[in-house]
Amino acid sequence: MAPTPIFPVKVGHIDDVQELKKAKQANIPHRFVRDMAERPALATAVTLPSDIPVIDLSNLVKGGKAQFHAEISKLTASCEEWGFFQVINHGIDVEVLSNIEKMAMEFFMLPLEEKKKYPMAPGTVQGYGQAFVFSEDQKLDWCNMFALGLEPHYMRNLSLWPKNPPTFSESIETYSREMRKLCKSVLSFIAMSLGLDKDVFEDMFGDAVQAVRMNYYPACPRPDLVMGLSPHSDGSALTVLQQGKGSSVGLQILKNNTWIPVQPIPNALVINIGDTIEVLTNGRYKSVEHRAVTNKEKDRLSIVTFYAPSYDIELGPMPELMDEKNPSKFRRYNHGEYSKHYVTNKLQGKKTLEFAKIHPQASF
Repeated sequence: MAPTPIFPVKVGHIDDVQELKKAKQANIPHRFVRDMAERPALATAVTLPSDIPVIDLSNLVKGGKAQFHAEISKLTASCEEWGFFQVINHGIDVEVLSNIEKMAMEFFMLPLEEKKKYPMAPGTVQGYGQAFVFSEDQKLDWCNMFALGLEPHYMRNLSLWPKNPPTFSESIETYSREMRKLCKSVLSFIAMSLGLDKDVFEDMFGDAVQAVRMNYYPACPRPDLVMGLSPHSDGSALTVLQQGKGSSVGLQILKNNTWIPVQPIPNALVINIGDTIEVLTNGRYKSVEHRAVTNKEKDRLSIVTFYAPSYDIELGPMPELMDEKNPSKFRRYNHGEYSKHYVTNKLQGKKTLEFAKIHPQASF
Protein backbone atom coordinates (compact mmCIF):
# COMPACT_ATOMS: atom_id res chain seq x y z
CA MET A 1 0.00 0.00 0.00
CA ALA A 2 1.41 3.30 -1.08
CA PRO A 3 2.22 6.28 1.14
CA THR A 4 -0.70 8.41 2.27
CA PRO A 5 -1.54 11.67 0.50
CA ILE A 6 0.04 14.84 1.81
CA PHE A 7 -3.14 16.88 1.35
CA PRO A 8 -6.07 16.84 3.83
CA VAL A 9 -9.03 14.79 2.65
CA LYS A 10 -12.60 15.69 3.63
CA VAL A 11 -15.01 12.88 2.85
CA GLY A 12 -18.14 13.98 4.70
CA HIS A 13 -20.46 11.52 6.44
CA ILE A 14 -20.20 7.93 5.24
CA ASP A 15 -22.98 5.56 6.26
CA ASP A 16 -21.95 2.01 7.11
CA VAL A 17 -23.84 -0.18 4.63
CA GLN A 18 -24.23 -3.11 7.02
CA GLU A 19 -25.94 -0.76 9.46
CA LEU A 20 -28.19 0.52 6.67
CA LYS A 21 -29.20 -3.06 5.93
CA LYS A 22 -29.95 -3.71 9.61
CA ALA A 23 -32.15 -0.60 9.73
CA LYS A 24 -34.18 -1.97 6.77
CA GLN A 25 -34.48 1.45 5.20
CA ALA A 26 -36.51 1.48 2.01
CA ASN A 27 -34.79 4.62 0.73
CA ILE A 28 -31.13 4.52 -0.32
CA PRO A 29 -29.10 7.50 0.99
CA HIS A 30 -28.42 9.87 -1.89
CA ARG A 31 -24.63 9.44 -1.75
CA PHE A 32 -25.05 5.80 -2.79
CA VAL A 33 -27.54 6.48 -5.63
CA ARG A 34 -25.66 6.54 -8.92
CA ASP A 35 -26.35 8.85 -11.82
CA MET A 36 -28.36 7.18 -14.57
CA ALA A 37 -25.34 6.55 -16.79
CA GLU A 38 -23.49 4.76 -13.97
CA ARG A 39 -26.28 2.46 -12.79
CA PRO A 40 -25.79 -1.26 -13.39
CA ALA A 41 -28.19 -2.66 -15.96
CA LEU A 42 -28.90 -5.79 -13.92
CA ALA A 43 -31.44 -7.27 -16.30
CA THR A 44 -29.41 -6.81 -19.48
CA ALA A 45 -29.10 -10.07 -21.41
CA VAL A 46 -25.53 -11.22 -21.88
CA THR A 47 -24.94 -12.41 -25.42
CA LEU A 48 -21.29 -13.35 -24.97
CA PRO A 49 -20.10 -16.56 -23.27
CA SER A 50 -20.25 -15.77 -19.55
CA ASP A 51 -17.57 -18.26 -18.54
CA ILE A 52 -14.12 -16.72 -18.39
CA PRO A 53 -11.19 -19.08 -19.14
CA VAL A 54 -10.24 -21.72 -16.58
CA ILE A 55 -6.57 -22.61 -16.11
CA ASP A 56 -5.65 -25.95 -14.53
CA LEU A 57 -2.45 -25.07 -12.71
CA SER A 58 -1.58 -28.73 -12.14
CA ASN A 59 -1.07 -29.12 -15.91
CA LEU A 60 1.56 -26.38 -15.74
CA VAL A 61 3.24 -27.52 -12.51
CA LYS A 62 3.36 -31.27 -13.08
CA GLY A 63 1.69 -32.06 -16.40
CA GLY A 64 3.34 -33.84 -19.33
CA LYS A 65 4.77 -31.91 -22.26
CA ALA A 66 1.52 -31.93 -24.24
CA GLN A 67 -0.57 -30.86 -21.23
CA PHE A 68 1.89 -28.11 -20.41
CA HIS A 69 1.91 -26.64 -23.91
CA ALA A 70 -1.90 -26.82 -24.18
CA GLU A 71 -2.31 -25.03 -20.84
CA ILE A 72 0.33 -22.39 -21.64
CA SER A 73 -1.51 -21.67 -24.91
CA LYS A 74 -4.74 -21.29 -22.96
CA LEU A 75 -3.01 -18.98 -20.48
CA THR A 76 -1.66 -16.84 -23.33
CA ALA A 77 -5.13 -16.51 -24.86
CA SER A 78 -6.64 -15.73 -21.44
CA CYS A 79 -4.17 -12.89 -20.84
CA GLU A 80 -4.48 -11.48 -24.37
CA GLU A 81 -8.24 -11.74 -24.81
CA TRP A 82 -9.71 -11.54 -21.31
CA GLY A 83 -7.17 -10.28 -18.76
CA PHE A 84 -8.99 -12.58 -16.33
CA PHE A 85 -9.02 -16.31 -15.66
CA GLN A 86 -10.05 -18.73 -12.94
CA VAL A 87 -7.42 -21.10 -11.56
CA ILE A 88 -8.24 -24.64 -10.40
CA ASN A 89 -5.91 -27.20 -8.82
CA HIS A 90 -3.85 -24.28 -7.50
CA GLY A 91 -2.36 -26.26 -4.64
CA ILE A 92 -3.78 -24.15 -1.80
CA ASP A 93 -5.43 -26.29 0.85
CA VAL A 94 -9.21 -25.86 1.00
CA GLU A 95 -8.89 -25.45 4.77
CA VAL A 96 -6.74 -22.33 4.28
CA LEU A 97 -9.43 -20.82 2.04
CA SER A 98 -12.20 -21.80 4.48
CA ASN A 99 -10.36 -20.37 7.48
CA ILE A 100 -9.76 -16.94 5.94
CA GLU A 101 -13.39 -16.79 4.82
CA LYS A 102 -14.66 -17.75 8.27
CA MET A 103 -12.36 -15.23 9.93
CA ALA A 104 -13.38 -12.44 7.51
CA MET A 105 -17.07 -13.13 8.17
CA GLU A 106 -16.47 -13.09 11.92
CA PHE A 107 -14.81 -9.70 11.60
CA PHE A 108 -17.56 -8.16 9.48
CA MET A 109 -20.22 -9.50 11.88
CA LEU A 110 -18.65 -7.68 14.84
CA PRO A 111 -20.53 -4.70 16.28
CA LEU A 112 -19.78 -1.48 14.41
CA GLU A 113 -18.09 0.06 17.45
CA GLU A 114 -15.62 -2.84 17.52
CA LYS A 115 -14.78 -2.49 13.82
CA LYS A 116 -14.36 1.25 14.21
CA LYS A 117 -11.31 0.57 16.39
CA TYR A 118 -9.46 -0.06 13.09
CA PRO A 119 -10.50 2.96 11.00
CA MET A 120 -9.43 3.59 7.45
CA ALA A 121 -8.29 7.21 7.62
CA PRO A 122 -9.51 9.41 4.73
CA GLY A 123 -7.19 9.17 1.75
CA THR A 124 -5.59 5.91 2.93
CA VAL A 125 -6.19 2.28 2.04
CA GLN A 126 -5.55 0.37 5.27
CA GLY A 127 -8.14 -0.36 7.92
CA TYR A 128 -11.93 -0.62 8.00
CA GLY A 129 -14.21 1.64 6.00
CA GLN A 130 -14.38 2.85 2.41
CA ALA A 131 -11.28 3.44 0.29
CA PHE A 132 -10.84 5.77 -2.70
CA VAL A 133 -13.14 8.48 -1.30
CA PHE A 134 -11.71 11.98 -1.73
CA SER A 135 -14.60 14.44 -1.57
CA GLU A 136 -17.78 15.14 0.36
CA ASP A 137 -20.02 14.78 -2.69
CA GLN A 138 -18.43 11.67 -4.23
CA LYS A 139 -20.76 8.74 -4.84
CA LEU A 140 -20.11 5.85 -2.46
CA ASP A 141 -19.93 2.12 -3.08
CA TRP A 142 -22.35 -0.25 -1.34
CA CYS A 143 -19.48 -2.06 0.35
CA ASN A 144 -17.56 -2.29 3.60
CA MET A 145 -13.82 -2.90 3.24
CA PHE A 146 -11.08 -4.06 5.53
CA ALA A 147 -7.60 -3.78 4.03
CA LEU A 148 -4.05 -4.38 5.27
CA GLY A 149 -0.55 -4.09 3.88
CA LEU A 150 1.26 -7.41 4.40
CA GLU A 151 4.64 -7.50 2.68
CA PRO A 152 7.31 -6.23 3.05
CA HIS A 153 6.85 -6.03 6.82
CA TYR A 154 7.41 -2.26 6.94
CA MET A 155 4.02 -1.98 5.20
CA ARG A 156 2.25 -3.39 8.22
CA ASN A 157 0.33 -1.06 10.48
CA LEU A 158 -0.11 -3.45 13.40
CA SER A 159 -2.44 -1.05 15.21
CA LEU A 160 -4.99 -1.98 12.51
CA TRP A 161 -4.63 -5.75 13.04
CA PRO A 162 -7.71 -6.87 15.02
CA LYS A 163 -7.45 -8.78 18.29
CA ASN A 164 -10.90 -10.14 17.56
CA PRO A 165 -11.40 -12.67 16.02
CA PRO A 166 -8.52 -14.27 17.99
CA THR A 167 -7.42 -16.28 14.93
CA PHE A 168 -7.04 -13.18 12.77
CA SER A 169 -3.23 -12.81 12.68
CA GLU A 170 -2.57 -16.53 12.27
CA SER A 171 -5.11 -16.87 9.45
CA ILE A 172 -3.76 -13.83 7.62
CA GLU A 173 -0.12 -15.00 7.91
CA THR A 174 -0.91 -18.46 6.55
CA TYR A 175 -3.14 -17.11 3.79
CA SER A 176 -0.63 -14.47 2.66
CA ARG A 177 2.20 -17.03 2.47
CA GLU A 178 0.10 -19.28 0.24
CA MET A 179 -1.02 -16.37 -1.95
CA ARG A 180 2.56 -15.16 -2.34
CA LYS A 181 3.65 -18.58 -3.57
CA LEU A 182 0.71 -18.72 -5.97
CA CYS A 183 1.43 -15.24 -7.39
CA LYS A 184 5.09 -16.09 -7.96
CA SER A 185 4.12 -19.34 -9.66
CA VAL A 186 1.50 -17.74 -11.93
CA LEU A 187 3.88 -14.92 -12.86
CA SER A 188 6.53 -17.45 -13.85
CA PHE A 189 4.06 -19.11 -16.22
CA ILE A 190 2.93 -15.74 -17.58
CA ALA A 191 6.61 -15.00 -18.30
CA MET A 192 6.93 -18.31 -20.14
CA SER A 193 3.75 -17.59 -22.10
CA LEU A 194 5.54 -14.47 -23.40
CA GLY A 195 8.64 -16.44 -24.37
CA LEU A 196 10.65 -14.94 -21.49
CA ASP A 197 12.73 -16.50 -18.74
CA LYS A 198 10.42 -17.84 -16.04
CA ASP A 199 12.10 -15.82 -13.28
CA VAL A 200 12.10 -12.49 -15.12
CA PHE A 201 9.33 -10.92 -13.03
CA GLU A 202 10.59 -12.22 -9.70
CA ASP A 203 14.07 -10.91 -10.48
CA MET A 204 12.65 -7.56 -11.56
CA PHE A 205 10.14 -7.01 -8.74
CA GLY A 206 12.60 -7.05 -5.83
CA ASP A 207 10.91 -7.40 -2.44
CA ALA A 208 7.40 -7.56 -3.88
CA VAL A 209 4.56 -5.63 -2.26
CA GLN A 210 1.54 -7.60 -1.11
CA ALA A 211 -1.75 -6.45 0.40
CA VAL A 212 -5.10 -8.01 1.24
CA ARG A 213 -8.55 -6.49 1.14
CA MET A 214 -11.76 -8.08 2.35
CA ASN A 215 -14.97 -6.74 0.83
CA TYR A 216 -18.42 -7.20 2.31
CA TYR A 217 -21.43 -6.31 0.16
CA PRO A 218 -24.69 -6.47 2.13
CA ALA A 219 -27.91 -7.20 0.28
CA CYS A 220 -29.37 -3.96 -1.04
CA PRO A 221 -33.10 -3.19 -1.48
CA ARG A 222 -32.35 -1.33 -4.74
CA PRO A 223 -29.39 -3.02 -6.45
CA ASP A 224 -30.34 -1.21 -9.66
CA LEU A 225 -29.43 2.15 -8.09
CA VAL A 226 -26.08 1.40 -6.46
CA MET A 227 -22.66 0.03 -7.28
CA GLY A 228 -20.96 -2.52 -5.03
CA LEU A 229 -17.54 -1.42 -6.28
CA SER A 230 -16.93 1.22 -8.94
CA PRO A 231 -15.49 0.14 -12.32
CA HIS A 232 -11.68 0.10 -12.27
CA SER A 233 -8.58 -1.76 -13.31
CA ASP A 234 -6.05 -2.81 -10.67
CA GLY A 235 -2.70 -1.08 -10.21
CA SER A 236 -1.04 -4.36 -9.19
CA ALA A 237 0.86 -6.87 -11.31
CA LEU A 238 -1.55 -9.65 -10.35
CA THR A 239 -4.75 -9.68 -8.32
CA VAL A 240 -6.13 -12.90 -6.81
CA LEU A 241 -9.80 -12.97 -5.80
CA GLN A 242 -11.50 -15.50 -3.56
CA GLN A 243 -15.27 -15.37 -3.85
CA GLY A 244 -17.12 -16.34 -0.67
CA LYS A 245 -19.04 -19.61 -0.69
CA GLY A 246 -22.76 -19.09 -1.04
CA SER A 247 -22.35 -15.44 -1.93
CA SER A 248 -24.29 -13.76 -4.71
CA VAL A 249 -22.63 -13.42 -8.12
CA GLY A 250 -21.23 -9.90 -8.00
CA LEU A 251 -18.00 -9.64 -10.00
CA GLN A 252 -18.41 -8.42 -13.57
CA ILE A 253 -15.73 -7.76 -16.17
CA LEU A 254 -15.94 -5.46 -19.18
CA LYS A 255 -15.42 -7.24 -22.50
CA ASN A 256 -16.40 -5.78 -25.86
CA ASN A 257 -18.36 -3.04 -24.03
CA THR A 258 -20.48 -5.64 -22.23
CA TRP A 259 -20.42 -6.38 -18.50
CA ILE A 260 -20.00 -10.12 -18.06
CA PRO A 261 -20.71 -11.80 -14.69
CA VAL A 262 -18.05 -14.18 -13.38
CA GLN A 263 -19.69 -17.37 -12.16
CA PRO A 264 -17.69 -18.77 -9.22
CA ILE A 265 -16.26 -22.28 -9.45
CA PRO A 266 -16.03 -24.03 -6.05
CA ASN A 267 -12.53 -23.62 -4.55
CA ALA A 268 -11.24 -21.85 -7.67
CA LEU A 269 -9.51 -18.48 -7.49
CA VAL A 270 -10.03 -15.64 -9.95
CA ILE A 271 -6.81 -13.98 -11.19
CA ASN A 272 -6.57 -10.82 -13.21
CA ILE A 273 -3.80 -8.87 -14.89
CA GLY A 274 -3.05 -5.49 -13.33
CA ASP A 275 -1.82 -2.24 -14.87
CA THR A 276 1.79 -3.17 -14.07
CA ILE A 277 1.73 -6.20 -16.37
CA GLU A 278 0.06 -4.14 -19.10
CA VAL A 279 2.96 -1.69 -18.93
CA LEU A 280 5.66 -4.37 -18.78
CA THR A 281 4.19 -6.26 -21.76
CA ASN A 282 3.74 -2.97 -23.67
CA GLY A 283 0.01 -3.57 -23.93
CA ARG A 284 0.09 -7.17 -25.13
CA TYR A 285 -1.53 -8.33 -21.89
CA LYS A 286 -4.07 -5.72 -20.76
CA SER A 287 -5.57 -4.93 -17.39
CA VAL A 288 -9.35 -5.06 -17.65
CA GLU A 289 -12.05 -2.93 -16.08
CA HIS A 290 -14.18 -4.77 -13.57
CA ARG A 291 -16.82 -3.88 -11.02
CA ALA A 292 -19.04 -5.42 -8.35
CA VAL A 293 -22.81 -5.27 -8.31
CA THR A 294 -25.10 -5.98 -5.37
CA ASN A 295 -28.00 -8.35 -4.85
CA LYS A 296 -31.45 -7.76 -3.38
CA GLU A 297 -31.52 -10.96 -1.32
CA LYS A 298 -27.97 -12.15 -0.68
CA ASP A 299 -24.85 -10.70 0.88
CA ARG A 300 -21.47 -11.20 -0.77
CA LEU A 301 -17.97 -11.63 0.61
CA SER A 302 -14.74 -11.47 -1.37
CA ILE A 303 -11.11 -11.61 -0.32
CA VAL A 304 -8.58 -9.97 -2.62
CA THR A 305 -4.78 -10.22 -2.73
CA PHE A 306 -2.77 -7.58 -4.58
CA TYR A 307 0.78 -8.45 -5.68
CA ALA A 308 3.08 -5.80 -7.15
CA PRO A 309 6.74 -4.78 -7.52
CA SER A 310 8.70 -3.10 -4.75
CA TYR A 311 8.03 0.64 -4.53
CA ASP A 312 11.62 1.52 -5.39
CA ILE A 313 11.57 -0.33 -8.74
CA GLU A 314 11.60 1.60 -12.01
CA LEU A 315 9.22 0.14 -14.57
CA GLY A 316 8.57 0.44 -18.27
CA PRO A 317 7.88 -1.82 -21.25
CA MET A 318 10.31 -4.74 -21.48
CA PRO A 319 12.76 -4.39 -24.40
CA GLU A 320 12.00 -7.95 -25.55
CA LEU A 321 8.38 -6.93 -26.19
CA MET A 322 9.08 -3.84 -28.27
CA ASP A 323 10.20 -3.40 -31.87
CA GLU A 324 9.71 -0.97 -34.77
CA LYS A 325 6.16 -2.19 -35.34
CA ASN A 326 5.37 -2.11 -31.63
CA PRO A 327 7.12 0.93 -30.13
CA SER A 328 6.86 1.83 -26.47
CA LYS A 329 3.34 2.76 -25.40
CA PHE A 330 4.38 3.69 -21.85
CA ARG A 331 7.09 5.80 -20.27
CA ARG A 332 9.42 4.56 -17.57
CA TYR A 333 8.40 5.51 -14.03
CA ASN A 334 8.96 4.72 -10.37
CA HIS A 335 6.43 2.14 -9.15
CA GLY A 336 6.05 3.85 -5.77
CA GLU A 337 5.03 7.07 -7.52
CA TYR A 338 2.46 5.20 -9.60
CA SER A 339 1.10 3.41 -6.52
CA LYS A 340 0.67 6.72 -4.73
CA HIS A 341 -1.07 8.14 -7.81
CA TYR A 342 -3.37 5.08 -7.88
CA VAL A 343 -4.47 5.14 -4.24
CA THR A 344 -4.94 8.91 -4.13
CA ASN A 345 -7.47 8.96 -6.96
CA LYS A 346 -11.03 7.66 -7.02
CA LEU A 347 -11.76 4.47 -8.93
CA GLN A 348 -12.60 5.51 -12.48
CA GLY A 349 -12.16 2.83 -15.12
CA LYS A 350 -8.61 2.73 -16.46
CA LYS A 351 -8.02 6.43 -15.98
CA THR A 352 -5.08 5.96 -13.56
CA LEU A 353 -3.06 4.23 -16.29
CA GLU A 354 -2.90 7.57 -18.10
CA PHE A 355 -0.08 8.28 -15.60
CA ALA A 356 2.22 6.04 -17.65
CA LYS A 357 0.89 6.33 -21.21
CA ILE A 358 2.85 7.92 -24.02
CA HIS A 359 0.42 9.88 -26.16
CA PRO A 360 1.37 10.33 -29.82
CA GLN A 361 1.91 13.97 -30.64
CA ALA A 362 -0.64 15.41 -32.99
CA SER A 363 0.75 16.44 -36.35
CA PHE A 364 -0.46 19.65 -37.96
